[in-house]
Amino acid sequence: MAGNIKQTTERIAGPILEELGLELVEVEYVKEGKNYFLRVYIDSDKGIDLDDCAAVSERLSEELDKEDPIEDAYYLEVSSPGAERPLKNETDLSRAVGKNVHVTTYAPVDGEKMFEGRLTGFDGETLTIEITVKTRTRTVQVPYDKVAKARLAVII
Repeated sequence: MAGNIKQTTERIAGPILEELGLELVEVEYVKEGKNYFLRVYIDSDKGIDLDDCAAVSERLSEELDKEDPIEDAYYLEVSSPGAERPLKNETDLSRAVGKNVHVTTYAPVDGEKMFEGRLTGFDGETLTIEITVKTRTRTVQVPYDKVAKARLAVII
């Protein structure tokens, strides 16, 4: 059920976001306690502000009310994905080159399944991550097909 709600929301949100010059990052439909939440994360090259979220929320709410794909009462939340936004596809990863990332893999790469460092390259098949621990820096090549999750990372 949640999968259908996500797909329907993505389909409905697509034209709205395109018209507003925004990008859909992710849709979540979750139950927390007694309440259901439909969360829509949006972004753009210029960033997201409250007016963007309000515009999308208003229009998306109207369209969801017309189609009524969700039986239960729910809260619609539209927001920015934040500083540690997920990197869902090749385009996201290409844009993240030069930034800090957190990557987990399905299978070990060089004996590890978690990598955090600066993404120095992505050629569509391999992520090149520069990892610094204290004064030692090493470079890891992570095959894209082994990536389970990737997101931007705030490294302090």
